[in-house]
Amino acid sequence: MKYSNEPFDCDVGYCKPPLHSRFQKGKSPNPRGRPKGSANYLTLLQRVLGQKVAVTEDGKRRKITKIEAAMTQLLNKAALGDTRAFQATLKVVTLLGLKPEQETGGLTFIIEG
Repeated sequence: MKYSNEPFDCDVGYCKPPLHSRFQKGKSPNPRGRPKGSANYLTLLQRVLGQKVAVTEDGKRRKITKIEAAMTQLLNKAALGDTRAFQATLKVVTLLGLKPEQETGGLTFIIEG
């Protein structure tokens, strides 16, 4: 809105802040920027899923990654008849793009890509 008694020669309103409060040319609005070494959620998730945990199988202790342990538990529950675990397994299979290969002996998944 422009009025005759207003000393400013520019409009002020929605998406038009006053000139004195706008970002100055050549000056960054975020001078420090993102700190170096800061990780996003995907990086953190990959780091956590890659950590090793000790498991006991058939009386022997061995170290496997957390994602391997989680997938093993999920598949074991699905094999015991847990319908939620079976549905979750199917979701993982479709997300990973695994397709069943036709064989006479059994069901084998192949990874494309």
